[in-house]
Amino acid sequence: MRGLRVFAVLVLCFLLPQIVWPQVKPTKRVLILDDLGITSSPGFAEIDQAIFAGLQKSPYQIELYQENLDITLFPEQHQRAEFRNRFIEKYLNRRPDVIVAAGSASLKFLVDSNAEFIGDTPVIFCGTSSPIPDRSNVAIHFTGVLGRLHPKETLVAALRMLPATKHVVVVGGMGSFDTGFEAITQQAFHAYESELQFTYLFNLTMPALLDRLKNLPSDTIVYHTVLTQDAAGSRFVDSTQAVPLVVNASNAPVFVMDDVDFQPGTLGGDLVNWADDGRVAGDMIVQVLNGERPENIPIATSNDFYIFDWQALHRWSIKENDLPKGSAVLNRPVSLWRTYRRYVLAGLFLLLAQALIIAALLLQRAKRKRAETNLRESEQRFRLVANSAPVMIWMSGPDKLCTFFNQGWLNFTGRPLEYELGDGWASGVHQEDLKRCLEVYSEAFDARVNFEMEYRLRRHDGQYRWVNDAGVPRYGTDGTFQGYIGSCIDLTERRQSEAAVRNMSGRLIKAHEEERARIARDLHDDFSQRMALLEIGLQEFEQEAPKLSSTAKQHLHNIEEIAREVSTDIHGLSHELHPSKLDTLGLVAATAGFCREFSRQHGLQIHFVHHQMDQLITKEVALCIFRIVQEALRNVLKHSGAKEASVELSGYGDSIDLCVSDTGAGFDPKNIEAMGSIGLISMRERARLVGGRFFIESEPSRGTRVRAQVPLAKSSEHVGREYTKQAAE
Repeated sequence: MRGLRVFAVLVLCFLLPQIVWPQVKPTKRVLILDDLGITSSPGFAEIDQAIFAGLQKSPYQIELYQENLDITLFPEQHQRAEFRNRFIEKYLNRRPDVIVAAGSASLKFLVDSNAEFIGDTPVIFCGTSSPIPDRSNVAIHFTGVLGRLHPKETLVAALRMLPATKHVVVVGGMGSFDTGFEAITQQAFHAYESELQFTYLFNLTMPALLDRLKNLPSDTIVYHTVLTQDAAGSRFVDSTQAVPLVVNASNAPVFVMDDVDFQPGTLGGDLVNWADDGRVAGDMIVQVLNGERPENIPIATSNDFYIFDWQALHRWSIKENDLPKGSAVLNRPVSLWRTYRRYVLAGLFLLLAQALIIAALLLQRAKRKRAETNLRESEQRFRLVANSAPVMIWMSGPDKLCTFFNQGWLNFTGRPLEYELGDGWASGVHQEDLKRCLEVYSEAFDARVNFEMEYRLRRHDGQYRWVNDAGVPRYGTDGTFQGYIGSCIDLTERRQSEAAVRNMSGRLIKAHEEERARIARDLHDDFSQRMALLEIGLQEFEQEAPKLSSTAKQHLHNIEEIAREVSTDIHGLSHELHPSKLDTLGLVAATAGFCREFSRQHGLQIHFVHHQMDQLITKEVALCIFRIVQEALRNVLKHSGAKEASVELSGYGDSIDLCVSDTGAGFDPKNIEAMGSIGLISMRERARLVGGRFFIESEPSRGTRVRAQVPLAKSSEHVGREYTKQAAE
């Protein structure tokens, strides 16, 4: 009996820590940085509440911190600099595990802040509608939810509901928080300015604005953006103060941007749901706290819904049939059916459920037998098809070990099936590719996502061949994960062909530049000099022939002017073909001169800036950058319709970063291949030939950014050697 007691005590000693320990959650710090304080913006309050609710799902004890820039009260730059210093000092020794940037200004603040302070701390953004920076271009690691406003969709819906509309009054404020929303609205309405008369009331005091809204024409609608500060400097909470004042004063229907501004009396529109953004951001925070990298989480886009107020619809005599499909109408009067329909429907549902359960039980046994038979037949058909397919096919189980290879794989490797099963296939992968190959496979397997990778696999004759391996997860009929299925194709010939084409492209561009340089020298050293001699000869002839009539002298003078203009044009053409300033004065001076000349000739205002451009730049790199600037500005003039553009050169130690941007028409980068633009292809090829990278960032009606990053250490000859090496492999 005493032995049993001792045994029981020992068992409790081992089990008690395991029972108590899971109750102690590890602590994680989460910092929320808002553009506005929650008292100044109910929208940010909804976002913060949704984030906090999402954090309750995490397996951690959350230590929550909250800060706000309050840009409506402190818009000046020096005040933000002071806030930044306090911010860094406050959290320097208490670094958060995740930082949440709620709003465009907060995200920009973190991007512009000291990267060493933020370090590898993940950043999740939400509640922002402004363009976000390129994740490959900034030091911080971030993802989040991009809010997309829909003033255009709201206007289209309003014109359908109120077809007699001729005037659109857009209401906004002068606060630093207001201008971004107003700019998005103006850009969205720009396409309708030929059909409607737009009035933008952004720079009025609140009393003056309300007076204007009281006396609007009958064929007018009002679109409210954001109003946190009027012309007199008075500040307002937009949704709870400014919107009710605008609605009560206006004698025309009022549409709004988001669900927070959807107050009694407003009609509504295509509205953004900021609380939903907060819920999505909260889920992303939990993913990051669980170890997911922000770069692996796709940037989401906020949801929007057509929402309208029932009382406002009746006030302005709008029929619900004229609303967009799928619209939600809120604040309907409560009827008897609406009050008790849940109970009636619940009773009917229970009766129907009972009938369905009885029928399902009767059919379950027969379905199971048919499913087992179909499964066996399906497996036999799959193996027959897989073994006759012209590609290599493999399958793995839920333990990451391979369970099947088709005959095509076995013929390629020349090994029996039992040698390839499990992880035996990895012995055929080239040692330089094996680690990366296994990492891609394992990460995709853990995340249950599709993957695609290229690596070298040993063929039956001992030669390593490049293959493209693509895999997708498999699920059973009950939704359980069963492993992966994938296929491989031999890419060796294609890679060799691509390398040869790239090498030929580099040779053609180099030959093209040499020919341009030769023509430029001929124009400058031969034709330009001969034209100069012709002009001097004409002047001497005019001086030595005093007896010529005035008409003849005038004709002679005209010929001199023509000769002078032709000489100038030849000189300019020579510099355009091969800019001598690039060789003599360097990249910065040559680019600045070209921007000035291009602006003078075509009336396009160009802002040129450069930073830290004191590195030693090779001839190939300088010519590449200069040609991309030329081609990009020609595209701005030809396609964008913009009146101004920006050219920025920046040096970062061992590389140069070029950015040419405009605010014109823009386009969809996904269609760039279909466009077949020779200029874009030329710019990409030039950057690639010097070992650089070329990017295009554009969106319809939001302008275009052309960027090139070129390392100083590479040249076209170096890249050519790399292509030759790839072709040999």
